[in-house]
Amino acid sequence: MLPDYWIERPPMSMDMAAQSAIDAFLQAEAHVTGGLLDVDELLRDLGAVTRWTFLCGLAAGRKIAFHGTGDPGIEAFEPRQPIDFAPFGDQKAVFATSDPIWAMFYAIVDRARYRVTLNNGCISLLDPEGRPGTPHYYFSISGDALEKRPWRTGYVYLLPAQGFVEQPSGPYGGHVARVPQLASPVAVAPRARVQVTPEDFPFLAHIRSHDDDRLAEYAQAVMSAAPWPA
Repeated sequence: MLPDYWIERPPMSMDMAAQSAIDAFLQAEAHVTGGLLDVDELLRDLGAVTRWTFLCGLAAGRKIAFHGTGDPGIEAFEPRQPIDFAPFGDQKAVFATSDPIWAMFYAIVDRARYRVTLNNGCISLLDPEGRPGTPHYYFSISGDALEKRPWRTGYVYLLPAQGFVEQPSGPYGGHVARVPQLASPVAVAPRARVQVTPEDFPFLAHIRSHDDDRLAEYAQAVMSAAPWPA
């Protein structure tokens, strides 16, 4: 059993609208020879499409690197050195994920207008044959910021997965876990972009809070599968 701050992704129902959107995206992408594919134009033509279902459906069928941000005008992602307590994250790189829901979190938290730190993760436990199970997530932001609901409309960029290295699987809470974090040591140009709102994020109501002065304590608790610090 995982600690109770980990939330299991709900079953994904691939309805006709989402499948039509995936088909339209794949067809449009095949004809793009340069520049950025604006996915929002495709989705508007298809009516009500659940963003996270569409993106997870894409991720299930092909290798894509997803990156969430509030900037709609990025032409290339450059390597940066983040503040990260996990060894894999402590490197200068372009970071992305193969899990679009995780990327959506970074897209909808407004770190430009609010003072806010993030503490979050995504894992899948591996079965004895090494196959990943259903993804689990936790999302936490600064307690003072959470009271102000620091959300924004953001963007999930779709990047080519070639050139990215995935974080190695490792032990977690008595299991072997896969963390779908990707890193590229060189700049990466995105292939497509989709706009997401806070309401598109399926775990908005499950974002918890932490004390910034104890951020390392929370991070250590999660990395060791310990309970959330009181």
